[in-house]
Amino acid sequence: MTYNGHEKIIGYIGKFVQLTDEEKNAFAACFKEVRVVKRQFLVQPGFTARSRYFVIKGALRAYVVGDEGQDHTIQLAIDEWWISDYNSYIFQQPASMFVVALEDSILLQINFEDETLLKASNYKFETFFRMLAERSTAFMQKRLTVNLTMSAEERYNSFMEKYPLMAERIPQYAIASYLGMTTEFLSKIRNRKVKRNH
Repeated sequence: MTYNGHEKIIGYIGKFVQLTDEEKNAFAACFKEVRVVKRQFLVQPGFTARSRYFVIKGALRAYVVGDEGQDHTIQLAIDEWWISDYNSYIFQQPASMFVVALEDSILLQINFEDETLLKASNYKFETFFRMLAERSTAFMQKRLTVNLTMSAEERYNSFMEKYPLMAERIPQYAIASYLGMTTEFLSKIRNRKVKRNH
């Protein structure tokens, strides 16, 4: 693992739990650095997701394809976000999602067995992963609420406000899919906003 990757993951866990130097090294040692190129798949339906990924640098998305061939973006991730098909990873069963790189990316990968051992070895590591899971659950609930109660334009405005960095890095088609609309509809919203601002 590069020094940068090592520093990034240690800095990240430090936001949640206080670790000794020995614990920091033990935690970081369970992660392997992987480099992926744009359009490379990390997870595909039918294969079990053996790992979860922490993004050092890059952009990725997780999506499912509906019966009608339309894809639905479930998750987006840029620097210091996590991504996987969590249903597949947590239960170690075949995936239903694709996880793909939207740009050349540097990731830290931890596999299911190593994470399980890590959590069993130290309550601080278990606390960290529990906090990640809690935040993820709260985030998903909020996203579901937004999708059910806001108009398409409100969803777009909310996304741009909350995640300006992500909005700059993620292609329009992926943002549209994440917000539950077509790329054409997203373009109309953007054009309306531009006209209103001039």
